[in-house]
Amino acid sequence: MIQHLACIMDGNRRFARKQGLMSWFGHNSGIDAAKCAVEFCLQKGIKHLSLFAFSLENFNRSPQELSHLFDLFLKQGFAALEDLIKHGVKIRFVGDRTCFPARLCETIDKLENKTCMFDALHLNILFCYGARQEILAGVKSLAIRIQKGELSADSLSAEDLESHLWMSGVPAPDLIIRTGGVRRLSNFLLYQAAYAEFYFLDCLWPEMTVQHFQGALDFYNDCQRNFGR
Repeated sequence: MIQHLACIMDGNRRFARKQGLMSWFGHNSGIDAAKCAVEFCLQKGIKHLSLFAFSLENFNRSPQELSHLFDLFLKQGFAALEDLIKHGVKIRFVGDRTCFPARLCETIDKLENKTCMFDALHLNILFCYGARQEILAGVKSLAIRIQKGELSADSLSAEDLESHLWMSGVPAPDLIIRTGGVRRLSNFLLYQAAYAEFYFLDCLWPEMTVQHFQGALDFYNDCQRNFGR
């Protein structure tokens, strides 16, 4: 049974452009698809859901788009809290916390603190995230501990590195869905995706439905997973 579903939510801006609207309209529409993903995982008993919400590279977008995107985050964050509590969803924000916009930190802390005791679903929001940056941060953290004499370089294991990654404590994704017709990882969970199955869809993220998620799950259930054996 799948434990961890991860999604690269691609196509929000193209969805808006198709309708002649500003890009942030697409982000707003993408919220409904994210809610659909959460509901699907709760119904299917999937314990971990990771959503790629905002990459470190996304800071290269226009200040106007970033401002609207962060305003949307503030609005939706408070609106989502009641439902998260109602359904027992624990939310965690994963990324470079030194890059979190200051005006969002209070909301992030509140969402995490108010849901930290729940276990029906562990929802990971990958925010200000980049997989290469995550690996580099983990290596730097290990190097500091070696320098202090807390660890020996000769005895380092994969488990040691994993415990220093931003996604520590989360099982590797079993299935990664990417929408938008693009077939690449785009700096998403590069370390953790070693044995993930990939499911690519041409539809844009705001167009995702329960049927799309079910199709992905059916695909996964038909995969033969040998892990090198």
